[in-house]
Amino acid sequence: MSLVETLKIIVLGIVEGFTEWLPISSTGHMILVDEIIRLDQPEAFKEMFLVVIQLGAILAVAVMYFHRLNPFSPSKNRRQREATWALWIKIIIACIPAAVLGLLLDDWMEAHLYNAYVVAAMLILYGILFIVLENSPITSSPSIQKVGQISVKTGFLIGVFQLLSLIPGTSRSGSTILGAMILGCSRSAAAEFSFFLGIPVMFGASFLKIVKFFLDGNSFTGSQIFYTFLGMAVAFGVSVYSIQFLMSYVRRHNFKFFGYYRIILGAIVLAYFGITALAV
Repeated sequence: MSLVETLKIIVLGIVEGFTEWLPISSTGHMILVDEIIRLDQPEAFKEMFLVVIQLGAILAVAVMYFHRLNPFSPSKNRRQREATWALWIKIIIACIPAAVLGLLLDDWMEAHLYNAYVVAAMLILYGILFIVLENSPITSSPSIQKVGQISVKTGFLIGVFQLLSLIPGTSRSGSTILGAMILGCSRSAAAEFSFFLGIPVMFGASFLKIVKFFLDGNSFTGSQIFYTFLGMAVAFGVSVYSIQFLMSYVRRHNFKFFGYYRIILGAIVLAYFGITALAV
């Protein structure tokens, strides 16, 4: 194990933990950071690691919202347990569109869309959409104030918006939050439902990546196992703070800041990789 490589893993874990839950595209940040620090690992491991590290982030949601998401909690009465099961039904139904098309298009997306120019374009486009949405009357009086008020139909439609996150740079949380707000959800309800949707989506994506990693004839070295668990642990710790920050922020502010941030980052990514390409 290398000290320098360990520090790189810690940096990637921090970036993943901060950006996974904010609507600013963790993929865009990870591509840019990896370009700068460059993990000294085989390409197959890097591709798998950048997906599996998300397990640390999703575990933060599972821990922080464990009571709320646990239908077997002995402290819940019958009505509360039924409400929890109803929430899980909405989450699963909302994940169906991305699960089906994700399986069918994963390899094609990775081969054709996983590049800095697509990421930059989506960062800028969604940044503009967030600003436009926040300037529209839609967000002034949302009809859905709490996650429990989201219907099965609305949950499914939010899941359709989640399909857009298959394009790198859009941001899974960005797509679902944007879609939920368009469908009448408050900022906090949109953010929380986005957190919950991430649980089956990220577990599924990580499982598929690990299976594909082994089916392609790869295996973990001892140091790679350590790096993977270290990255997940860092992402978990930072995600706890990131989720708390976002929920506190949206209670007092709108998403315009994230829109401007996305546009600036998209321009930086475009300029960096454009200049790099010209220099070659």
